[in-house]
Amino acid sequence: MVTSTQIGHGLAKGLGIKLEYRNDHNDKVTRGESMFSVASADSYTEDEPTAAEWFRSQRPTLQNVRQYFVDLFPFMKWIFRYNVQWLIGDLVAGITIGAVVVPQAMAYADLAELPPQFGLYSSFMGVILYWFFATSKDITIGPVAVMSTVTGTVVLHAQSVEPNMPAYVIAGSLSIMCGAVITFLGLARLGWLVDFIPLVAIAAYMTGSALFIAIGQVPTMLGLSDYFDTRQESFLVVIRTLQYLPKTNMNAAMGLSALAMLYLIRFGFNFLAKKQPNRRKVWFFCNTLRSVFVILLYTFISAMVNLDLPDHSEDSADMAPFSITGPVPRGFQHAEVPRITIDVIRVIAGYIPVSVIVILIEHISIAKSFGRINNYTIDPSQEMVAMGVTNLLGPFLGGYPATGSFSRTAIKSKAGVRTPFAGVITGLVVLLAIYALPAVFFYIPKASLSAVIIHAVGDLITPPNTVYQFWRTSPFEVFIFFIGVFVTIFSSIENGIYATIAISLALYLFRIFKAQGRFLGKVKVHSVIGDHLIESDGAHVVDPSRPDNDPDASARNIFLPIGAEDGSNPMIKPQHPYPGIFIYRFSEGYNYPNANHYTDYMLEVIFKETQRTNPNSWARPGDRPWNNPGPRKGKELNVDDQRPTLKAVILDMSSVNHLDLTSVQNLIDVRNQLDRYAAPDKVQWHFAHVHNRWAKRALVAAGFGYSTTEEDVSFQRWKPLFSVAELGGSESAAAEAERRINMRLGSMKGSAPDDVEEGKRVTSREVESITPASLSSSAPDEKNPTWKVAVVHGLNRPFFHIDLTSALQSAIRNTEALRVRTDEDVQSTKEV
Repeated sequence: MVTSTQIGHGLAKGLGIKLEYRNDHNDKVTRGESMFSVASADSYTEDEPTAAEWFRSQRPTLQNVRQYFVDLFPFMKWIFRYNVQWLIGDLVAGITIGAVVVPQAMAYADLAELPPQFGLYSSFMGVILYWFFATSKDITIGPVAVMSTVTGTVVLHAQSVEPNMPAYVIAGSLSIMCGAVITFLGLARLGWLVDFIPLVAIAAYMTGSALFIAIGQVPTMLGLSDYFDTRQESFLVVIRTLQYLPKTNMNAAMGLSALAMLYLIRFGFNFLAKKQPNRRKVWFFCNTLRSVFVILLYTFISAMVNLDLPDHSEDSADMAPFSITGPVPRGFQHAEVPRITIDVIRVIAGYIPVSVIVILIEHISIAKSFGRINNYTIDPSQEMVAMGVTNLLGPFLGGYPATGSFSRTAIKSKAGVRTPFAGVITGLVVLLAIYALPAVFFYIPKASLSAVIIHAVGDLITPPNTVYQFWRTSPFEVFIFFIGVFVTIFSSIENGIYATIAISLALYLFRIFKAQGRFLGKVKVHSVIGDHLIESDGAHVVDPSRPDNDPDASARNIFLPIGAEDGSNPMIKPQHPYPGIFIYRFSEGYNYPNANHYTDYMLEVIFKETQRTNPNSWARPGDRPWNNPGPRKGKELNVDDQRPTLKAVILDMSSVNHLDLTSVQNLIDVRNQLDRYAAPDKVQWHFAHVHNRWAKRALVAAGFGYSTTEEDVSFQRWKPLFSVAELGGSESAAAEAERRINMRLGSMKGSAPDDVEEGKRVTSREVESITPASLSSSAPDEKNPTWKVAVVHGLNRPFFHIDLTSALQSAIRNTEALRVRTDEDVQSTKEV
């Protein structure tokens, strides 16, 4: 024994730890009658996983560390194979998105309570930085309507506390704080956290946010934004808009007509694309540039109307007959090291969680969707790194929080983008706009920009047909969807997000806590083509009209829930497979939240459908427990009770991947309770489909999976049943053992040893007659046959089975063996 083992055993002894407690590693499984032996040279015993093994599996190797840093820069995998064909696709997509993002970015900056140039700064930094870390070729990073609205809310809140704090400093600080959090999550490879946000929460958030933003932009489009706060709850904005509707002005003409033109252009080009499929690509690009065309048209109209303005100053912009953008500085006028103070952090800290959620929801959900559409897979953790770095560095040039845009990503995908490098092309277009077009931006009507925002967010609203499909799939989640939408409209975007996520999580926990197990019954089924049965090998057809064919040759046993809860034909009545043997299937995993709910139902059904093995086990009425007082005074026990006694419980663990202390202790308690119920017999516990080694270790530690000392007395004639699988090949130890077996069987039947060379199969009865010695003995040097088998599960785990069929067979055999032994004991007693 090595020194570490000796020290460990010494510590265990000193602390009173029983290392041999429920030790199953002795050879008590076979009792000399099994067809395999634990001590056999060709047997397989299953080793338990160890804590050291788990830690070794979690320890990163040098290759893992190297791969981690390689994965941080995905562009290195494709940049050296960049070619002209890819460049052409990226040029087309990049220029298209650049033309779309410029007017959108300026409009979204207004939602963030920032001058329009800050939208351009954020767009430039988003597309320039993202491609270094991107695992998605389609997504476009920049200002989006929802995140801009959240940023505007933060800016207004912070300025109400600190009035002298510049808006761009607050927005930049929010971007850096969110970027730091998201970068940490990405570097820690915690991208799986986004899976906690379900689809219904995303749909509700998108729909509610789109309605919130669109309703808030209507007053600006009508020229009413100076009369009331457009950031109130949506229902109040609607009320105020209707109250002040008579005060609409020239802004309504510039806004409503622009909105109508956007929808008419889209409808027209969609119609042309259907009528002329051969020119679909041309009409697509024309449709994509509708926002650019409308903004340019109304900018031209505005410039013609405002030719008499003296200059491009703020005072001149106020003299225009309708609201215009006003002066936009050329270049990066706010490029500086961001100013982050404790006061800023204290004010905006409460908005960081919702901002991070908004950034991740939009970006990861969009990236995943387009990855599936275009047949590639994104890495959520790496996308977090990309988003984090983008938001960390964006404020150095004046940017504010940015994330993925659904509309621009859809356009980019349809434009034929080939690689993430298209973002660089888009960045150059934005850079050109920042330096070459500020004079043009001065005349852009604000009402027309509001029309662009309303038109853009309209695509985010979940269509009624999609909601109907939600209803068909999961009706209750539709209620969550509408709750999220209503909370957003009647409260705020952040409250809508929290509400949908919280309710979805509550529903998930409720389903776990109230997981309902199912008792299974055995049903014999046949596979049928037309009116012909298919044999079990699937290759031949049995004609039922021919008397020399056995229909059972095509039969197989399946297990269906008793009561047809699975929607199977109610005319089929599955029954318990054997009197006193129950098959119970877990449905949602088995752990501490639902352990008691599972076993309470299991015990309820077992007690209802079985009787106590020895109903007269209490000598006096006072010995009975209070919760089982027996029959009333003057009445006898029901001696005609035809219910069977409890023999075995088979647990289908196919949905169980982990067991915790609570669930295992719950099983131990139930086992003890059922043993008292079945006394003096012992209840067999069989387990099927235990696929996790740690779950199996937990069950073994609790005394399941093998026979204990007490059970040895009860099952003295028990013959464990194991599943064996064909190996194939001829170089294994099993092949040597089999040659010996076939030679011996050939001699027993009077056949020549050479018959073995014919590759004769061993029948099940012949295999059952094989003794452990026959497997461990040496085989003669004869030609290998073609059929070799080995046990699938360890011989030291006889109560763990590969499927329900083998578990049921073992339970029935053990029950029959116990019944025969009991009958013999009774006969011996009578003879005495």
